[in-house]
Amino acid sequence: MIGYGFMGAAHSQGWRVAPRFFDLPAHPSMTVVVGRNADAVAAAAEKWGWDEAATDWREVIDRDDIDIVDIVTPGDTHAEIAIAALEAGKHVLCEKPLANTVAEAEAMADAATRAAERGVRAMVGFTYRRVPAATFARDLIAAGRIGDIRQVRASYRQDWLMDAEAPLTWRMKKERAGSGALGDIGAHAVDLSEYITGLRLQSVSGVIDTIVRERPLLAEGVGLSGTASTERGEVTVDDVAFFAGRYANPAGGYGPLGTFEATRFATGRKNALRVEVSGSLGAVAFDLERLNELEFYDATLPANEQGFRTILVTEHDHPYLAPWWPPGHMLGYEHGFSHQVVDFVDAIVAGEQPRPSFADGLHVQRVLDAVERSSASDSSWISTD
Repeated sequence: MIGYGFMGAAHSQGWRVAPRFFDLPAHPSMTVVVGRNADAVAAAAEKWGWDEAATDWREVIDRDDIDIVDIVTPGDTHAEIAIAALEAGKHVLCEKPLANTVAEAEAMADAATRAAERGVRAMVGFTYRRVPAATFARDLIAAGRIGDIRQVRASYRQDWLMDAEAPLTWRMKKERAGSGALGDIGAHAVDLSEYITGLRLQSVSGVIDTIVRERPLLAEGVGLSGTASTERGEVTVDDVAFFAGRYANPAGGYGPLGTFEATRFATGRKNALRVEVSGSLGAVAFDLERLNELEFYDATLPANEQGFRTILVTEHDHPYLAPWWPPGHMLGYEHGFSHQVVDFVDAIVAGEQPRPSFADGLHVQRVLDAVERSSASDSSWISTD
């Protein structure tokens, strides 16, 4: 695993726990974690259960005892690491968004296509697909339970940047992160809406904005919880994004519309990813802040019986649930990362393409880019092709 921050902890949990609950066709060995700070990455290895730590990712991907490379670094390093790893014959799991630019994502998708010809697989980590309630929403829609899809509403709302004096971190610098709320959390809203509906966005129209344009710099050597410097730096990414999207119609012609919001300034919302899909026979709604539940509306019932009902997604015949706890015992945020490992390892051993693929990640990157171009040009609709 290359990188060891917040996502490093989450991915480590997935690699460590998945083979202990699921009967995997191959057993992942947590061989080495890589980071630039030797002391910090050594501490991470000890804490999270990696056999060893290293500081040079190039040396690590050349090792014969490494089969998989898991990339959890900031977006500006994804392309270089992923392409090198694929060319070295390593299967690659890369955190979202796939890259910082469409050009980088295209290069990564091309490398993945070439690697697949040699049996080498690549997947992008849109982990919320693996939340059982989200997967169950997809299953209900695919089974025709809500009829024809007529409208989609997707939002990802957080408030962690509400404090205008919160320090400037790499996530607020375009050269490191690529974009702000749009790419960091809006990418999840785009991917999850497409996964649940089975539809693909073909055009968008939107606007992005930066609410707080300057923030204090972190004093040298000081962590996020420490005291910020008196100097200030420019925030070069968006804080909030709003856009409309038109999905393609598999039968031809226009598909349904979707509305999207991604913000880090939604006061009181901590991690509120919500997707609601309205159809001709009913509706489903998923909310990450209530991740063990799915709201379902059956419009075929008599009028005096209609209304959204809450399904507790903890039964053993719900997606991913059988190996875990007795029915009614909740899962948490971290479990999606175990399910991600299960799907990735299963696909590798079966010789199949895991999803979402790098091509899927490239598509999301094109959607994000189209939203930015729409906002910059005040254009009405921008194609995502």
